[in-house]
Amino acid sequence: MPLIALTGGIASGKSTIAARLAEHGAEVVDADRIVREVQAPGSPVLARIEEEFGAEVIGVDGALDRAALGAKVFGDDERLAVLNGIVHPAVRAESQRRFDAAFAADPDAVVVYDVPLLVEARVDDPWDLIVVAHAPASERLRRLVELRGMDEASAQARIDAQVSDDRRLAIADVVIDTAGTLETTLGHVDELWERVSAR
Repeated sequence: MPLIALTGGIASGKSTIAARLAEHGAEVVDADRIVREVQAPGSPVLARIEEEFGAEVIGVDGALDRAALGAKVFGDDERLAVLNGIVHPAVRAESQRRFDAAFAADPDAVVVYDVPLLVEARVDDPWDLIVVAHAPASERLRRLVELRGMDEASAQARIDAQVSDDRRLAIADVVIDTAGTLETTLGHVDELWERVSAR
C-alpha cells in the first residue's frame, strides 16, 4: 500500500504522469482540486480568507476571486504565509481523509498525491516514495508560452515564484525526465508503475 508524493514545477508534465498512473490503477488525489474544494463558497476556509484579506477577494458569485487574492500575496512572503496557514491545514486534513479512505477500500492500493507545493508544505510527511517530474526551466517556459498562451514575462514570473529545481530534485526518490517526447515520458512512468506494483 504505497503512498507516493508526485511533484514538479509548473509545466513539468506532472499531470501527464498522474494521468498515466491513474490509467494503471493508481488512486490519484489531486492537491489543487482539494484546495479548490476547501475554499468553496460557504466553507470555513473561505470565511477566514475573507476575514483576513477583505471582501474584495470574493467574487460576485460568492466564490474566491483567485486573481484578486493572488495580487495581495504575490511577492509578499508574510501575507503568503498567512494564507498558507489558513489553507494548508484544511488541505492536509482532507487529503489524509482521502488516503485513509482509499486504503480502507483497498489495502493494496497505490495512492498518488499530486502536489505542486510538496517542498514548501509537506516534504516531511511519511511518503513511501517521492517522484519528481522534471524538465529544464527553459523547456517549461516554452510550454507555458506556446501551449498555455502566457506571455514570456508572466511565464518566467510563475517559474521564478516556485522553489528551485535543485530543491525539488534534492528530495526525489525517483526523477521522471519529461523533456523528451511524450512516449518517452510515458515509458518512464510505466517503468515506475512496474517497480511500485511489484513491491
